[in-house]
Amino acid sequence: MTEDGQRHRAIRSFVRREGRITEAQKRALEELLPRYGIAQGETPLDFVALFGRVAPVHLEIGFGNGEALAAMALTHPQNNYLGIEVHRPGVGALLRRLDAELIPNVRVACTDAKEVLEQQVPDASLSAVYIFFPDPWHKLRHHKRRLVQAGFIALLHRKLKPGGTLHLATDWEDYAQHMLAVLSVAEGFENVAGQSQYAPRPETRPLTRFERRGQRLGHGVRDMVFRAVVAQPQRLDET
Repeated sequence: MTEDGQRHRAIRSFVRREGRITEAQKRALEELLPRYGIAQGETPLDFVALFGRVAPVHLEIGFGNGEALAAMALTHPQNNYLGIEVHRPGVGALLRRLDAELIPNVRVACTDAKEVLEQQVPDASLSAVYIFFPDPWHKLRHHKRRLVQAGFIALLHRKLKPGGTLHLATDWEDYAQHMLAVLSVAEGFENVAGQSQYAPRPETRPLTRFERRGQRLGHGVRDMVFRAVVAQPQRLDET
C-alpha cells in the first residue's frame, strides 16, 4: 500500500497476447481443462489427491505449447508434472496432446505462476522447477519485468525440497548473465556446474523445435542448474 492508501500495481513478467487460437484449442480449454487443470484459489494443493498417487512433483513455469513438458512426462513417468502457462493457445495445444497421447502425469494451470506458488503450492513440496526460455524482455526499460529476480528465486527456494533442482535455460546471452548473477548470490542455492559456470544441457531437458530453430539461426543456449540447500541463518557480527 502507498501512503495515500492505494495498492501498488504489481509488475508482471508477462503480457497476455492471445494471438490466434484455433477452434480445436478452444474446445480443449472448455472440455479438457476441467480434467487436467487445477482449481484456482488460495487453498493449498494436495498433490497426492491431484495426481492420484505419491510421486515427485516437477514444475515447469511458462511451458509455451507444452512440447518439453509433454516429452518430460512421457520420458519420466515416475514423476508428476505441473505446468503453468498464461497463454491460452499454448495451454489448449498441450491439453490436446495430453488427451490424444493419454499422458496421465501432467496437470496444468492457465494463470500467473507467482500467484500459484504463493497461494497454492505448499512449501518444500517440489522436487524440481524448470524455467525454459522465459521472455527476455530485452529492452533495458523492460528488464524489471524479467521473471528471474531475487524475490522470485527466494520464493522458488521456499517451495523446493532440500536437494531439489532449479533448471533454467535461455538463448539470450545478457539474460543468461543476469540469471547467473541473481542465482549466484541467492541464499540456499548451489551451482551444480561450479561457481559462476553454465551447465551442459542436461538430458532431462528435451530439445524442442523452438531450440532447433534457434540453433539454425546461430543462437547459443545456456543452461543453469542449481540445487536447493538449506539456507544458513545469518549470524550477527559480535562486537
